[in-house]
Amino acid sequence: MEINRDVYLERLIVRKHNGFIKVITGIRRCGKSYLLNTLFYNHLKSENIAEEHIIKFAFDTAQDLIKIGEDPIILDNEKEDRKVDPSKFLNWLMPQIKGDEMHYLLLDEVQKLGAFESVLNGFLRNSNVDVYVTGSNSKFLSKDILTEFEGRGDEVHVLPLSFSEYYAFKQGEKGDAYADYSVYGGLPAVALMTTEEQKSNYLISQMKNVYLRDIILRYSVQDESALGEVMDVIASGISTLTNPRKIASTMNSVHGTTTCDTTVDKYIGYAEEAFILNRVKRYNVKGRKYIGTPYKIYFEDIGLRNARLAFRQIEETHIMENIIYNELRFRGYQVDVGTVESREKDTDGKDVRVQREIDFIATLGSKKYYIQSAYAIPNKEKYEQETMSFERTWDSFKKIIIVEKSMKPRYDENGYLMMGVKEFLLDANSLLV
Repeated sequence: MEINRDVYLERLIVRKHNGFIKVITGIRRCGKSYLLNTLFYNHLKSENIAEEHIIKFAFDTAQDLIKIGEDPIILDNEKEDRKVDPSKFLNWLMPQIKGDEMHYLLLDEVQKLGAFESVLNGFLRNSNVDVYVTGSNSKFLSKDILTEFEGRGDEVHVLPLSFSEYYAFKQGEKGDAYADYSVYGGLPAVALMTTEEQKSNYLISQMKNVYLRDIILRYSVQDESALGEVMDVIASGISTLTNPRKIASTMNSVHGTTTCDTTVDKYIGYAEEAFILNRVKRYNVKGRKYIGTPYKIYFEDIGLRNARLAFRQIEETHIMENIIYNELRFRGYQVDVGTVESREKDTDGKDVRVQREIDFIATLGSKKYYIQSAYAIPNKEKYEQETMSFERTWDSFKKIIIVEKSMKPRYDENGYLMMGVKEFLLDANSLLV
């Protein structure tokens, strides 16, 4: 069965022939190769592009390596960092680029090609070559690769399946689908699995043997247990304000370690580079400036977060907030945590400064939305707690409250848009109501 990734496919289509190297990045196992070699390839075929003008090569498959006379043993030599000989690859490739018609070069796991930056930059001078590449292991990370392409890389970042993509594939009752998604996340391989045992074992194994292993190899991490403990503390505290010092303090008090906040900050950076985590800064709405710390941290895939904790901490409130954050990014928004400061009277009548939080400020061009993730609003007191920050922004941007229970989008008496999380996730235009 085919899992559609129409949003990402369209992002590739609109970038055709733009003179840039299209760099498809994302966490491992999120479906980058499938997007490029199946969905985008099928699109090119549907446009009547001749087969000989679509050149595919996967540097992680023995069959393709044999084509160019390269020894497939390279696939087993990751620790030795042995690369595919660029001369062998170019000797195979160049005779296939004939005439002035456009040729489409689809390269998978390109980080295994020696001097791949120079090789691909060379194609930027060819007006008849349109280049698309993927890469995802510990040697091919977003911040590195776009720099290497001398400003001529155009990134398409792929997330694991959004809930709408997941549900379009799984179907069934929406509540059951959401419950499954909030535990096991959106990695495509997980969506194809049928039992809870399969899903949980797969996620635990991938987190340990793929994602963290990449970090350990890339950065030569010596204290693997400390890295794991940092990930555990972060996983336990998603959607809460934190900073390296707080995480280090928790580790040292709970596990009896002596890890310093500098090391914690370094490990968080490694996990960000590997697309496992996202650090979200706070933005002062009235002061119009960013605040360094504390900040929030969310997981790129909620299933990996739960797997890191062996599925022992399924807090629906925090998980829902993480899912909403990922959905906003999937839709292309820049996402910040908002803060609003005001002067208010305390219980003794004293004038004090109060800082209130807006869960998300979602920005895309001229569009801006303030969003609160409120698992439930059982009474007036909870409603006032969630909307107090809205009232103090003193601006006209749309303000939205998302709750767990099913609720079609509607405006309340204060002009705030309210909706259920499933309705928000399944309607790409839900913020535009």
